[in-house]
Amino acid sequence: MKKSAEDFTRSHEPIAWSLFGAGGMVVAFITPVLILISTLLVPLGLADSALLSYANVLNLLNTGWGALAIFIVITLQLFHAAHRIYHGLHDLHLKGNATLMLLVFYGGASVLSLVTGVLLLTLFSINL
Repeated sequence: MKKSAEDFTRSHEPIAWSLFGAGGMVVAFITPVLILISTLLVPLGLADSALLSYANVLNLLNTGWGALAIFIVITLQLFHAAHRIYHGLHDLHLKGNATLMLLVFYGGASVLSLVTGVLLLTLFSINL
């Protein structure tokens, strides 16, 4: 018997997994470079220290593209962490109310993403 569209229920999983995957890419490729630049290359003098000067970072955050890049890096890492923690607890068989856990983890990542966006928009005069 062929199934129709009414036989399938909607799920949050495709959105959650896509944010998890995108966050994993950020964690794997972008975060190590940021850590390398800010903790090793600049302090050891292997890169120009003016690279991370207050004026340069402020100029970056005042551009629309710079603020968007910072927002994306922070937000995707939040959703990646939320997904990992949620499924890690599931793997450890620490099961609670599934709806509450989804609300806490993904809702928390959503709220923190919203706070990040609001802070970027209000604290910096972003030039689009």
